[in-house]
Amino acid sequence: MEGDDETTSVTMIDDEIYSNGGGEDKRSKPNLSSELLDVEVYAGLYSGRTKITRLMFVADRCGNQVMKLDALRMAYDEIKKGENTNLFKEVVEKIDGKLGSEYCLDQIWVDSVDRKAEVRKEKLESELNAYRTNLIKESIRMGYNDFGDFYYSHGHLGDAFKNYARTRDYCTTSKHILQMCLNAILVSIEMGQFTHVATYVSKAEQTPDALDPVAIAKLRCAAGLAHLESKKYKLAARKFLETGPELGSTYTEVIAPQDVATYGGLCALASFDRAELKSKVIDNFNFRNFLELVPEVREIINDFYSSRYASCLEFLENLKANLLLDIHLHDHVETLYSQIRHKALIQYTHPFVSVDLRMMADAFKTDVSGLEKELEALITDNQIQARIDSHNKILYARHADQRNSTFKNVLQSGDEFDRDVKSMLLRANVLKFDTGSHHRHPHHRKF
Repeated sequence: MEGDDETTSVTMIDDEIYSNGGGEDKRSKPNLSSELLDVEVYAGLYSGRTKITRLMFVADRCGNQVMKLDALRMAYDEIKKGENTNLFKEVVEKIDGKLGSEYCLDQIWVDSVDRKAEVRKEKLESELNAYRTNLIKESIRMGYNDFGDFYYSHGHLGDAFKNYARTRDYCTTSKHILQMCLNAILVSIEMGQFTHVATYVSKAEQTPDALDPVAIAKLRCAAGLAHLESKKYKLAARKFLETGPELGSTYTEVIAPQDVATYGGLCALASFDRAELKSKVIDNFNFRNFLELVPEVREIINDFYSSRYASCLEFLENLKANLLLDIHLHDHVETLYSQIRHKALIQYTHPFVSVDLRMMADAFKTDVSGLEKELEALITDNQIQARIDSHNKILYARHADQRNSTFKNVLQSGDEFDRDVKSMLLRANVLKFDTGSHHRHPHHRKF
């Protein structure tokens, strides 16, 4: 009987102890260590205000004096190419004279920029007033847009956002609406107002005739950042994975293609199941173009999928210090890492009836007591269906017990069905016999 064979096979499997992911293969891997971030290379990926704010963020967080001063020096140089005197004063204060006389407060430059700003502002105001008097829709739109650009370049983000948003009433084409949305998105990201980002991404997507592949890629990235900020990692992963290669270096005022690979890859690892990881990440030809830019993340994903957990977790640990210096990712690193590790533990235990905790601890480069605690938490949270034999250091899967009980239930149901059928046949024969004998015994009572 098939059920018997199946029961036997379960019993045989139960007698064995399985290991998974312990043996690391000897393939050649990139030589990746936890090196300090190359600030100059990193800064070169970005442009505009985000380049400056990222450099200042690195300086605030890195804890390495040489790196900190490098970042501040680059930020100082970059600010002086623009017109943001408030940000200039802030970076000078952070440098605090540690870079010599070349990097002190240049009051002449500050006064010159501020004077020009006053003149420019008066000119923009008079032009806009004239356009509003004449009710020329396109000119009014451009007037508000120019004001938005002016405020943005001087670091007045709230005023920039208001002026970009005001252009909405004067947009006459889909392209105008798209431009307004992209401007509002840019400023909202800088301000950390990600609910506005999501709103304007949605508005932009309602203008399909204006959306070329580059614009679509930019909107995917902006939506991905908004989901990341609200800790919706699965939705964030989907948006980054849907970003087309047309993005290239067209959105460096917000994000670099390397970020798409890193944000998308880590969010996918933390939230996708095994099948999704294969179909949406590993087999995703477009996303592969991004992953090639960040070999570490590519290796992490491949190691995870191939159950090379020690290697995967080692790569993650090496990346951690630099990810904590990322302006968008730093708040999510611990959560993402924790989710990835939990998924690795679940994936390790899933196919097996029993697991030797010593072998598993070796595969995860941890000690048995620490591993037990992690597994207990996952069992309590119902993420792993198992029980731990703490004395023998073995994890037994509950699904094995369920499988055995399923076979027993099937066999029991079969026996009950067999009995029911025999009982029905017997009753039918008795009734048949009784009907036949009724003519011979008219006073015989029926059943």
